[in-house]
Amino acid sequence: MTFSIVARDPQTGELGIAVQSKFLAVGAVVPWAKAGVGAIATQSLANTSYGPHGLELLASGFSAAETLTQLIAEDQHRHSRQVGIIGIAGMPATFTGDECYSWAGGHVGEHYTCQGNILVGEETVLSMARAFEQAPGHLADRLVAALAAGQAAGGDSRGQQSAAMLVVREGGGYGGFNDRFIDLRVDDHPQPIDELQRILQLHKLYLFPTDPQDILVIDQAITRELQALLTTTGDYQGHISGSYDNMTREAFRKFSSRENLEERWFEDARIDRVVLEFMRQKVMS
Repeated sequence: MTFSIVARDPQTGELGIAVQSKFLAVGAVVPWAKAGVGAIATQSLANTSYGPHGLELLASGFSAAETLTQLIAEDQHRHSRQVGIIGIAGMPATFTGDECYSWAGGHVGEHYTCQGNILVGEETVLSMARAFEQAPGHLADRLVAALAAGQAAGGDSRGQQSAAMLVVREGGGYGGFNDRFIDLRVDDHPQPIDELQRILQLHKLYLFPTDPQDILVIDQAITRELQALLTTTGDYQGHISGSYDNMTREAFRKFSSRENLEERWFEDARIDRVVLEFMRQKVMS
């Protein structure tokens, strides 16, 4: 009762999985990935050992197909399993046991594999494939677009409950200490894919680096707007002077720290356009 996509971005080296299921906290079971190695989705009476063991095989030099063959050969209940595997290079692989509940199956592309079971029909995985191939943006954006397309095409025949996304890249975790670039879970929600999309946008806001094209100089006009916005939020008690002085800077710093926007903070007289828009929306809401 799950559908997933496992994919890579050959330009950035990112690897990821996105999954939705009529199952509580699917993100605790299905997705497994390691930067520079590969990504695995294990589902349908999931054998969670496929995750760590499969990554070990990929790291040792096995291809996705060879890893899949080894995993199912060692599993006496393979007829009830479903799995998608991708390495850092080479063709991905997917497997659906003949005892998985209908509709069940998968579709493999050059840089992804989609699979699902207890689906309304095959169009779910085909729609996911088309959406992933056509969607612009980061790997994470393309993964969630694939989930949304799969759901729109029928999705899990039993309905929705949870969704998750895991994207890894070298040094991509918070502070650069691990590879967990994006690790988001919606454990129980009536529209988990929509909620996953919402929190992905928050993740980008809080943790993505500033696009150089979005850096604005804090001139007099922006300063006046900042002072007015910060007055509304209660962080600034001075005059609307248009001067980016220490009082204004400290009020802006206080707001940015409270809203977890430190990754987009500049010590000098610059502001991230994304932060300015966030402030506008927050004051209007």
